[in-house]
Amino acid sequence: MSLALDTRIVARLNVGGWRSTAATVAAVAAGLGLSAALIAATGGSPTASVQALYQGSMADQTAWTSTLLYAAPLLFVAVGACVSARSGFFNIGQEGQVLIGAMVGAWVGLRLAVTGPVLALLVMVAAALGGGAWAGLSALMYRLRGVNVVVSTLLMTFLAQQVVSYAVNTSWLLQETRLGAAGSAASQSNPLPASAKLGSFGEYPNLQVNAGLLAAVAVTVLTAIVLTRTTWGFRLKMLGLNPVTAKHAGVRVATLGGVALAVSGALAGAAGAVLLASPLSTNRLQPGLSNNIGWDGLLVALVARNRPLVAIPVALLFGVLRSGGSFLAATGVPPFLVDVVKSLLVLAFVAPPVIVDTLRRRASASGGTS
Repeated sequence: MSLALDTRIVARLNVGGWRSTAATVAAVAAGLGLSAALIAATGGSPTASVQALYQGSMADQTAWTSTLLYAAPLLFVAVGACVSARSGFFNIGQEGQVLIGAMVGAWVGLRLAVTGPVLALLVMVAAALGGGAWAGLSALMYRLRGVNVVVSTLLMTFLAQQVVSYAVNTSWLLQETRLGAAGSAASQSNPLPASAKLGSFGEYPNLQVNAGLLAAVAVTVLTAIVLTRTTWGFRLKMLGLNPVTAKHAGVRVATLGGVALAVSGALAGAAGAVLLASPLSTNRLQPGLSNNIGWDGLLVALVARNRPLVAIPVALLFGVLRSGGSFLAATGVPPFLVDVVKSLLVLAFVAPPVIVDTLRRRASASGGTS
């Protein structure tokens, strides 16, 4: 290869990053424009919708409190997804793992006779163990029977929904206490005791920062360090890039991938504890507690391109959409349009870099053969 050709290829690679950024900006602008057009087509006002989104998520300290509350579980799920994706074992069952984590956390919170903040810590740990064990079942199925991880984690989500529904409808498990012999009981657990709830810094109506968010940020930073600065993180990256090479290098593919999958499930389970023990819910276990947090957290990781630190601002963005989305109904906008907007943003952030990278590789390949 000539020196001139070498220089041209390097120049193409350097320009690729700028092209990717420009394409992403253009795609996001197009996505927002299409969102505005859809809102107008359904009879709503794009301007009023933006104002409502702002009012519900960023207008004052109370709105910011709501946004930060949503960002915490989203960040937990996203960081876990980053870990599993780094290994090449793609976990898409976070929705079920969130529910199982919340169920195990609720059982510990309601059964253990412990007082003080220790109970809240035990609820978090138990929820993480529950979510990790649930994801570990998929890892076990892969190791013993070669079951595809993507398929098994997805199907385990539906099983988790049935398990939680059974738990909150069974009196000796987690169904709420009946009031009297003839009283009825709803499909939910008793509320967590006050000592099992996550505390917050700040008081209403001022800004409140829940302990769940602080824990999520701390775990995110720790995960980023582990993935980039440790031997375990290097092996995980090697496994994700080329399992065959990793195996020849002495990496136990099924074991390491299974551990990554379990860690991902554990962090999703911790998200379930945050949902259960924070002001986001009534502090009762209910079948609909997860409320698509698992799916949205997976989208956060996708937009962040599986980089834990980048997931922090992306989780905040999705928190804004969740917090402000409830205000859109007042403007006449159907609630499902919030999900459409999120989908368009995911496509806008994810598709352009992939397309530009593909074109860049083709250009490099054609340059190398000319």
